[in-house]
Amino acid sequence: MAAVKPYWKGYLKLSLVTCPVAMSPATSDTEKVRFHTMNRATGNRVASRFVDNVTGKEVAPDDQVKGYERAEGDFIMLEQEELDAVALESVRTIEIEMFTPRDSIEWIWLDKPHYLVPNDKVGEDAFAVIRDAMRAENVVGISRLVFGQRERAVMLEPRGDGIVLWTLRYGDEVRPEEEFFSNIKAKPEGGLAPLMKQLIKAQTKKWEPISDPIQDRMLELIAEKKKTLKPKGKRKIEPTKDNVVDIMTALKKSLEGQKESRG
Repeated sequence: MAAVKPYWKGYLKLSLVTCPVAMSPATSDTEKVRFHTMNRATGNRVASRFVDNVTGKEVAPDDQVKGYERAEGDFIMLEQEELDAVALESVRTIEIEMFTPRDSIEWIWLDKPHYLVPNDKVGEDAFAVIRDAMRAENVVGISRLVFGQRERAVMLEPRGDGIVLWTLRYGDEVRPEEEFFSNIKAKPEGGLAPLMKQLIKAQTKKWEPISDPIQDRMLELIAEKKKTLKPKGKRKIEPTKDNVVDIMTALKKSLEGQKESRG
């Protein structure tokens, strides 16, 4: 598998200890089957373009800007330079602000995982000191980091020789479970629980990564389609044994000719 290019490079900082780090996504969907929208009549891909929703004319990339709608149909336009000017320090620095017990942050607050590693040999010692101290105390670090011009809270968790950085959801992004679970009043009868425990025990196995059956079927469908299509372009002609012998003979004759001319 090819090495993944780091998604972000910057610095990890704790008090006066700083080290260069690089971050890469821990998950990927690039292996998923992806489809293009095609023109059935021509077999060509259909291209999408940005158009003015009033004039219908295409808008060149240089004329596209960000807009904030303050009222219906009334926008404040912001240039990229203006957006870059308000960039926070957390664009390039992960400064650990506090530590908290790992089990105090429940799964629902975790958003997306990323692998954080040292970005040079000089900074490996500082990185390792921060990592091992968190592991020894069974705590995780809390910081902030800018993703796509939006500052996100992040959690740093030691794992193996590296650190997993999780983006965290904000409080207004998580719905209280009581809104959904408070009306469940059922209590199973005493004899049902032991039977269910037996069933669970009989079906308990070690977890392994699960394959996507729809993905597999799509690949099978594509493979079947390939068999029915005629190859495009010229076929590559592989050299036969006779061709190889002829080439060897020609090379020998060329060498003999050079020797005779030298003589």
